[in-house]
Amino acid sequence: MKNIFDFIFRHFTLLSFLLLQTAAIYMLTQASTSHQTFFSSKMNDATTKINEHYYNMRGYFFLRETNEKLAQENARLLNLLGSNIAAPDSSIRIVTDSVYKDSLNKFRKYNWLPAKVIGNTVSLQANFFTLERGSIQGVKKGMAAICPEGIVGVVIEVSDNTSKVMSLLHRNSRVSAMLKKDNNAGSIEWDGASPYFLLLRNVSKSAKVLKGDTVVTSTYSANFPPNQIVGRVAEINADPSSNFYTLKIRTAANFFTLQYVYLVENLRYQEQFDLEKSNSKNRE
Repeated sequence: MKNIFDFIFRHFTLLSFLLLQTAAIYMLTQASTSHQTFFSSKMNDATTKINEHYYNMRGYFFLRETNEKLAQENARLLNLLGSNIAAPDSSIRIVTDSVYKDSLNKFRKYNWLPAKVIGNTVSLQANFFTLERGSIQGVKKGMAAICPEGIVGVVIEVSDNTSKVMSLLHRNSRVSAMLKKDNNAGSIEWDGASPYFLLLRNVSKSAKVLKGDTVVTSTYSANFPPNQIVGRVAEINADPSSNFYTLKIRTAANFFTLQYVYLVENLRYQEQFDLEKSNSKNRE
């Protein structure tokens, strides 16, 4: 209490001026309609600006919650796409399934799950990122990781509540991809040089490839749904000793700013993997 009185005593002149000024403005607005309108307008402007700053600040602090809700909603919408439905028998009419996952998994081929990135590296020769979603939340090894801009990696390890993804920026990463305009396929790899570029190898020289052409995942990939964007052709290199191009691809995804990804499960992945593995043994 003593400190309060000391403060009032030290600033008595200023406080008296502010009090009298406020009283004068109040009496002026009450006595004159024009002054009342003027001060009311100014007060509304000030209140509007304060509210605007308040809601901008509130929106900033709630961005995380908003992003999580958007990721969940986007995953729900992605699960409704007709491209997730692939009937094994061509005589069966393919329709858009409005159910997230049917009981028998008979026609649905892909499921999409949102996941938050909680760890990431881009400067190593073997880069990974960690997701805050694990086996309890439906994550499995082999699931593809895709951000809104493009593909980013494949799940290689899973614990109860987290999972580890091999980034495309890994020297051992291999993804089947193709030129969107003519379906000429090759293999996406990383040479360890720049986190902004990948290499698309073994593209036939018969392909009429141009700079700026879009590269997407191919129909040969067991992990990734087809036609997911990888990036765009930045450079074309012809190998004089072979019949193939090596294309330098600028990645669609920015690996420095990953925050949320979608994990895509191919419900027939194990079936395809076992069959291909069996065929490989038979050839041996």
